[in-house]
Amino acid sequence: MKTIGRLITAMVTPFDAQGEVDYGQAKRLAQALVDSGTEGLVVTGTTGESPTLSNDEKLRMYATVVEAVGDRAAVIAGTTTYNTAESVHLTKEADHLGVDGFLLTVPYYNNPPQEGLYQHFKAIAVATDKPCILYNVPSRTVRNMEAATTIRLSQIENLTGVKEASANFDQITKIIQGARPGFRVWSGNDSDTLPILAMGGYGIVSVVAHLTGLQVRSMIDKFLAGDNAGAAAIHRHLLPLVNALFLVANPIPVKFMLNQIGFNVGQPRLPLVAPDDKTAAQIKETLAGYKIDLPVPAYR
Repeated sequence: MKTIGRLITAMVTPFDAQGEVDYGQAKRLAQALVDSGTEGLVVTGTTGESPTLSNDEKLRMYATVVEAVGDRAAVIAGTTTYNTAESVHLTKEADHLGVDGFLLTVPYYNNPPQEGLYQHFKAIAVATDKPCILYNVPSRTVRNMEAATTIRLSQIENLTGVKEASANFDQITKIIQGARPGFRVWSGNDSDTLPILAMGGYGIVSVVAHLTGLQVRSMIDKFLAGDNAGAAAIHRHLLPLVNALFLVANPIPVKFMLNQIGFNVGQPRLPLVAPDDKTAAQIKETLAGYKIDLPVPAYR
């Protein structure tokens, strides 16, 4: 079983000019991300526009990326919705395709209580023997998964960690302190990576790593080696780019940036749309100030 590393990229789903999934470009993007420092890829997560993908499209994306990266990186399938039974079914189907683990997002819209969250994630986890990473992102789901619930879930053997995007450092500290030994906390926000590492967290499920993966990897490596000043300098340098990635809903800006640097991933699917002219100008101005790590021959 592959190790799920510290730097995971939440990969976009490329679309062609007709709005169909471009599987060839997905393969090329997955390989390029690994070439630029990524140790794992979340496929059909939020950044991958999972709500607008059919299950058939998701399954083909998993198979495509597994084939593309081989043994070079872990492939983590985003298989969950607000429907527990459907999530269990998709997880089982993806399991057969050779993915290395699963990202399990807090259910959105139906707003379950904490016991509902526990039972939901337990039902999915027992459907596979592969590692599962919980994903708490209350800005999108409304419901925050409380530290006590995450700690309780950490006792389930193959629930191996959590992607925490709550930006609630008190809560994240409680999880790091109280979860079973070996349970890992990945930051769910690029701006929180270094603070979470400093609290004892493990890594990042990143959006900015599409563009600056080697730099994010260097920040993590410097921190682990005790070079706190070097890590902090990279954090400060990347922060304006990170902020630009969230001027409007993710993945609108990151897709725009990838297209700008010559790695065409198409437009988002409705209800997401391309950035307006003012936002696009802000993104371009910010992007111009950065070295791009993603190998794109057309980039200037």
